[in-house]
Amino acid sequence: MEKPSRTIVFTVLVGALGYFVDIYDLLIFGIVRMPSLRALGVPENQMLDVGVHIFNMQMAGMLLGGIIWGILGDKRGRKSVMFGSILLYSLCNLANAFVPDPTTYGWLRFFAGIGLAGELGAAVTLVAEVMPQKSRGFGTAIVAAVGVLGAVFAAIVGDIFDWKVAYLVGGGMGIGLLLLRAGLAESGMFQATRKSNASRGKFLKLFTDRDLFGRYLCCILIGVPVWYVIGVLITFAPELARELGVTGTVTGANAIMWSYAGLSLGDLGAGLLSQFLKSRKKTVLAYLLACLVLTVLYRFLPAVGVGEFYFLCACLGAATGYWATFTTIAAEQFGTNIRATVATTVPNFVRGSVVPVTLSFKYLRPEIGLLNSALTLGLICLAIAFVALYFLQETFTKELNYLEKH
Repeated sequence: MEKPSRTIVFTVLVGALGYFVDIYDLLIFGIVRMPSLRALGVPENQMLDVGVHIFNMQMAGMLLGGIIWGILGDKRGRKSVMFGSILLYSLCNLANAFVPDPTTYGWLRFFAGIGLAGELGAAVTLVAEVMPQKSRGFGTAIVAAVGVLGAVFAAIVGDIFDWKVAYLVGGGMGIGLLLLRAGLAESGMFQATRKSNASRGKFLKLFTDRDLFGRYLCCILIGVPVWYVIGVLITFAPELARELGVTGTVTGANAIMWSYAGLSLGDLGAGLLSQFLKSRKKTVLAYLLACLVLTVLYRFLPAVGVGEFYFLCACLGAATGYWATFTTIAAEQFGTNIRATVATTVPNFVRGSVVPVTLSFKYLRPEIGLLNSALTLGLICLAIAFVALYFLQETFTKELNYLEKH
């Protein structure tokens, strides 16, 4: 394999570190939720409701930000998005350390969510466009594998330090990374598109054109199982573990840490597997099958200890480690003039799917029980993902230097 240039290595490194900070800041509220809300005087009986409200504001910001940054990525460039997004969410995280009340807290998480939405899509798009055609999987796998370790770091920082320090660390890392990004080069494919007369970043075209919408929807649906696992099996791990009879106390922070440690290994493995199989679709299929097996095992898990349960969380994280591969598929499905819009909005619509998934979980729970509602939702999400994957084209060897003519 040809030795990568310094430009490629630097682009991958900066993308990976940016995603590391992104994941840290994405999850830090969930990790410091309880101590931060107590410090702001929220009563214990309102802790859950206030926490859900603030979390949903962050996710709403990510949905809006995905659209904003995606369009800007195709109109103004991938590099500008990587600068603007990290600056916004870093400043918001610094401000979170000094938040005076829950209302301000929620709005700062909303604007942080807008900023967080731009990181992964812009990084994957830029890496995919600067990497050689046959080794794109390596670059995006490294970005994701390093990036999701931000969750592990967030869990450690949140456990050791005060919640205010945790936010200051996240914001400080982001500001520091801005200095590294000064040396980034813009995508040559984007530069060429900029000189053409082709329309760029037409987000609504994804919904008004049947062919574009079909590809776009399928890209979103294959990623939903990732956030089903995170949003249900991992987020509600303490409650589910009690129902399963797990001996010992399972905490949400540890479940997140172990699952994201597995996700990091899984992301790296998915990139390597796609290179070995020379197929993105076969790789995602293998991971979906593993996720199916582990979801069923989770439901019928015999009484085990905390260590065994956390190991299962790590395995589930590894099985959903096709996140970077799925984002790469989304980027490769579309032409240069709309690629950043797709690659940025698709992951954020998938993240947004956690809202209807968790609401469905809440609705089914009284009817069929906690464990059965979790299993039923998982089977539905995975079945839809299998069908969506079938209709997507293989993109491993696809040339990316082309425009959508729609």
